[in-house]
Amino acid sequence: MSTDLNDYTIIKEGEAEILMHAKNEVFYNKTQVNNRDMSIAVLRTFISKRKQEHETLFSKRNNSVAKVSEKNGSISHVEDKPDESGLNNELLNEECEGPEEKSQEPCSTSEEAVKTEGKSHRELKPPRVLEALSASGLRALRYAREVEGVGQVVALDNDKGAVEACQRNIKFNGSVACSKVESHLADARVYMLTHPKEFDVVDLDPYGSPSVFLDSAVQSVVDGGLLMCTATDMAVLCGGNGEVCYSKYGSYPLRGKYCHEMALRILLACIESHANRYKRYIVPVLSVQMDFYVRVFVRVYSSASAMKNTPLKLSYVYQCTGCDSFHLQPIGRTVSKNTSVRYLPGFAPVVPQDCSDCGKKFNMGGPIWSAPIHDQEWVTAILADVKSIKDRYPAYDRISAVLTTISEELPDVPLFLSLHNLCSTLKCTSPSAVIFRSAVINAGYRISGTHVNPLGLKSDAPMDVIWDIMRCWANFARAVASLSKAQAKKVARFLPNPERHWGPKLRAGRQITTKHVSLLGEDAVNGCLNHQDGERDAKRQKIDKSEDDAADGMA
Repeated sequence: MSTDLNDYTIIKEGEAEILMHAKNEVFYNKTQVNNRDMSIAVLRTFISKRKQEHETLFSKRNNSVAKVSEKNGSISHVEDKPDESGLNNELLNEECEGPEEKSQEPCSTSEEAVKTEGKSHRELKPPRVLEALSASGLRALRYAREVEGVGQVVALDNDKGAVEACQRNIKFNGSVACSKVESHLADARVYMLTHPKEFDVVDLDPYGSPSVFLDSAVQSVVDGGLLMCTATDMAVLCGGNGEVCYSKYGSYPLRGKYCHEMALRILLACIESHANRYKRYIVPVLSVQMDFYVRVFVRVYSSASAMKNTPLKLSYVYQCTGCDSFHLQPIGRTVSKNTSVRYLPGFAPVVPQDCSDCGKKFNMGGPIWSAPIHDQEWVTAILADVKSIKDRYPAYDRISAVLTTISEELPDVPLFLSLHNLCSTLKCTSPSAVIFRSAVINAGYRISGTHVNPLGLKSDAPMDVIWDIMRCWANFARAVASLSKAQAKKVARFLPNPERHWGPKLRAGRQITTKHVSLLGEDAVNGCLNHQDGERDAKRQKIDKSEDDAADGMA
């Protein structure tokens, strides 16, 4: 494939380089460096955890093999005793000398069968990664070049130009990329459906909603595999078009300060719903809201019995229309009796018709994922890995700040409050966040910040306690734990955008006009328009010259 480098701009991110054509033929978004860095960090941790889990499983099997061997040894010792009856010996002989297919199973038992099984589990194959919507292939190339231990990376796209660009970039990145990354022209949905449980990692990063890909994605992941999913349709997920959100995700959003976290929880509930159709369920390890999108990382498992717990992880949300009070209504509950567990509908209603704090009505949204959205052990491991090799992350400052804030969140408290909104409802001046946190802690409850909003506060205190505190019915003496560890050490947690016009870019192939100034900036738009004018002038001169030559020929 011959390539004239003069027609391309070389873009370097991490250890990967791609060739971008000046005509914006293939989608590339510089802003998504945060997304790609976070994904690489999670993928590194997943490979490490996967190896640990494999070694633990293999160790348990070795222990069980040893027990089986001891048991077989004791049986053979009993057979050798001289005082055993001839009948027992005859029965034992018949058991091992009966039909040929039977004799091979019990007589070879522990050693041969377990050795064969041990060989298949002793060697852990490198994880296979599927990037379902690859565009330029930058993400796939970074996975192959930067993540140690990764195996084959399959990059898909249903646009011929994108696949050609991806193949060009694979060759441009040398032998490592050529040996690990392969690009295919295919519909991601069809490809994932025809490759069930084949990929250890599936990455979905579409332009817009991922809802149409989820059903096939949850089938393509192996048991215990990792599904990484991005949603950029935040206007839909945050309540701008509630009916559209319900049609895509099966959940109705509410417009509140917590709407971005609710968007995360709606996406998780949607993935769980798709997984349940195939007797599978998800375990979130990390869920983040950054820039203009939400990104979730979940592990997918198969278990018909564990799937029954899904109603316990989902809740409806009641939001008061007059104040900031909100309440969660779990969909299901369990009743245990001895060793049996019964699954029953949740108790309802959790709220009266009118709000007990302000007397107004409630809006109802959901269902949302109300179980934890992070695994704190994973978050700690990811953050430690990021800090240990921070030079390899172009967006280190941003992702380390987000992960630090997530590590200090209360994991079991869905949604959050805004102190400024509480004060706005009461029409009073706002106390400092430290003072408010101290009041909640002194009242015997927990409180933390949230990575979604710098002013958000998560707490397990009931709403009536929150309003009592706002009425100054609590102890406002300053508590030591009111400052998070990151705040005490003055660690940056919420960083400004690195440059102006940092956000979503144009879809590939669209012509740039003056109306795109807010997205790209005045200089970029003027440069592109000048380039387009130059091309038109060159074409016009060429046409005029050909017409003049034709006229001269006729003369």
